[in-house]
Amino acid sequence: MRAIDDTTVRTGTSEPVELRGRAARAGVPTIPLPREQARAAARTARPAKVATAVPAAASTGVAALLRGPVRQARVLLSTPTAVYLQLAGERTGTEVVGILTSDAVRLPLGCVLFRPSNGRPLVALPPGAPAEVGGGRMVVGDVAVSAAAWWDPRPRLPGGRPALLPEGVRQLRNTLYGEGVPHSSFTLPGLPTGPGGPLAALRGAVRRADLEAALRTATRLIGSGPGLTPAGDDVMAGTIAGLVLLGHPSAARFAAGVCGLAAGRTTELSAALLRHAAAGRVSAEYGAVLRGLVGERPLAPAVDRLLAGGATSGRATALGLCTAIDLVERTTRR
Repeated sequence: MRAIDDTTVRTGTSEPVELRGRAARAGVPTIPLPREQARAAARTARPAKVATAVPAAASTGVAALLRGPVRQARVLLSTPTAVYLQLAGERTGTEVVGILTSDAVRLPLGCVLFRPSNGRPLVALPPGAPAEVGGGRMVVGDVAVSAAAWWDPRPRLPGGRPALLPEGVRQLRNTLYGEGVPHSSFTLPGLPTGPGGPLAALRGAVRRADLEAALRTATRLIGSGPGLTPAGDDVMAGTIAGLVLLGHPSAARFAAGVCGLAAGRTTELSAALLRHAAAGRVSAEYGAVLRGLVGERPLAPAVDRLLAGGATSGRATALGLCTAIDLVERTTRR
């Protein structure tokens, strides 16, 4: 039998066998190695699975995570159109990134594949499945997604306080609420209705241009409603992003207050989207509506795409944008 460093060991017979090798000569115990068995195991072992490289258009909102060191993550949610990964954050709590198909809502935390969901580019994975983010890619299951292009989730609008087209604002409101229908009748699934509900309180705060009252309303909206991004959160995300991008003087303070309230009150994905909204990073659909409101692109198709997003998310986010527009208009007027 052979041992580590090719030393011949004593066999226990009366005749000692010469010890060869520096370890044996120094009196260090040696471990016999069954070399033939090891070689046989190596021949029959399965090769390590290699992840398939998949290109995507990545949001610059996740550039730091994607280009940073490799970090362990886990699957937060897996659907035919998106896989969301959760990383443990050091300062901001949890970070969430998404791998999205080309027909999914283009969220600011996502890498968008160049294929739609009907081609099934994403394999369903259970929550908690391991993943990795960093080193230039996201690896989950047998897919390794890397950035072949980048897109900016913060729309570039003219001026610090862009002027919105009055007809465009009117068109957005009529499409959202219904032409000739009072705003007070607008409802969202999962949110209390009536004069004592949070949406009514938010409308009252807007009429008074009272940002503090609007912030107090956030305590009733954050985490309210079903889904991974509750409708109340979507309203607040749309409001925050609108205030930031339209240049409201108290936008940063309002955003910080809402994001502070979200900790422990809502889902990880929703809290992450609120943080992106606080930085002015929004979905491509939301950004297209804003660009339509300043006359840079057709408005009607952009509004239709925004309202069609998700079960309630699109309409709730549009309500938040209308809320921000009203607050900015009333603040400027005062």
